[in-house]
Amino acid sequence: MERPPGCQEHRGSVPAEIAKHANDADEAMKAFAGHEGVLLELDEATNKRLLKRIDLHLMPYGPFDTLINVMGIKKDIHLTGDDYQWISSMFYFGYLAWEYPTNRLLQRLPLAKYSSFCIIVWGLVLCCMAGVKNYSGGLAVRFFLGVFEAAVTPGFALFTSQWYTKREQGTRVGIWFGFNGWAQIFGGLIAYAIAKGARLHGSAIAPWRIVFLVTGLLTMAIGILFLIFMPDNQLNARWLKPFDRRLAIERVRVNQQGIGNKHFKLYQLKEALLDPTTWAFAFYALTADIPNGGITNFFSQLIVSFGYTAEESLLYGTPAGAVEVVALLVCGYLGDRYGNRLLISMSGLVVAILGMILIVALPLSNNGGRLAGFYLTQASPTLFVALLSLIATNVAGYTKKTTVAAIYLISYCAGNIIGSYFRRGLIKILTGGCRAPDFSA
Repeated sequence: MERPPGCQEHRGSVPAEIAKHANDADEAMKAFAGHEGVLLELDEATNKRLLKRIDLHLMPYGPFDTLINVMGIKKDIHLTGDDYQWISSMFYFGYLAWEYPTNRLLQRLPLAKYSSFCIIVWGLVLCCMAGVKNYSGGLAVRFFLGVFEAAVTPGFALFTSQWYTKREQGTRVGIWFGFNGWAQIFGGLIAYAIAKGARLHGSAIAPWRIVFLVTGLLTMAIGILFLIFMPDNQLNARWLKPFDRRLAIERVRVNQQGIGNKHFKLYQLKEALLDPTTWAFAFYALTADIPNGGITNFFSQLIVSFGYTAEESLLYGTPAGAVEVVALLVCGYLGDRYGNRLLISMSGLVVAILGMILIVALPLSNNGGRLAGFYLTQASPTLFVALLSLIATNVAGYTKKTTVAAIYLISYCAGNIIGSYFRRGLIKILTGGCRAPDFSA
């Protein structure tokens, strides 16, 4: 059950700001209403049975992200100069603008239902991207893509803190965040197949429009499944028997965080803003995602600079997603196993630095080696995801947890926005002074 920080069991005065929330119990209390005095014992076999069942029903609904590609989009919607750069970064402006409000809504509204709504509308907006005809339309659609994706990452962090113990959370956050890598793999394969098919056989509409329609409809389908099967918390998990619901809450008692509280608490907001750890998280997200905004978000252009065609860049970008998936799974598992997520996740940064050295140091003629270097850079999200899991694990109080998560992800957006405006310089450095490629067809 969630207890406000500073509320002690020994005698003494309690600050009025905290005392007024004394009867504002966590949602977990509802499961135990009418069962006062009943002792629940959770043995190891039952715990493993519940964990297996929870994984089976929660893990398949990881976030689905999409691959933004440039198969003729510049020409079709008449982009010139830095227009494509602005359209790409507009996603993060929408994400940034709505991140704090959406975290408040994640706390206030049923978690699964609000998350499902955002995923479904996110898919609908993706489909709208297929109908964009000009620069202003592209800006508007990309902004709203950011708005509705803003709920996905903090939402899954909250699901993790609700259902899993601290020693289980690093692996699960890694699995969920790894769906971004799977999206890059399957998105790249879909985009390549559509581009090649259109080139060989022609198509009624531009290939990039088909990609957005396919990924948008798939995202909407996933959102509908999420709405049907994902519970808001243990209390309405239809795939758990009533007694098992209480056991599922009991097994996370060790977290000492409860499973959620719908009410905004000002003292927790103040704690989040005055906690130096909050701003340490924010500083890392800001600085670490500047390279992400400048390189990873424009990876197709970087691959083309290695001597490959725009069409080939869609296919050759897919192994980068596999590297991200493997790095997140390995670091998440080992971090939980040995109880040191940060130290182990730093290995991903070491691998990424090695990749950058290969890109810069290898001869320009060694396209394969430099492409392999790019793949290694995709191990870099490991520390970002470890910190996200630590927010789920270590930040108590629902208002404080959602506030810290919002600040962390706002900083992530700011880093990506800054990075997008250093894109040309970064790619120029990585390509040995070659001009950053431009897709005009």
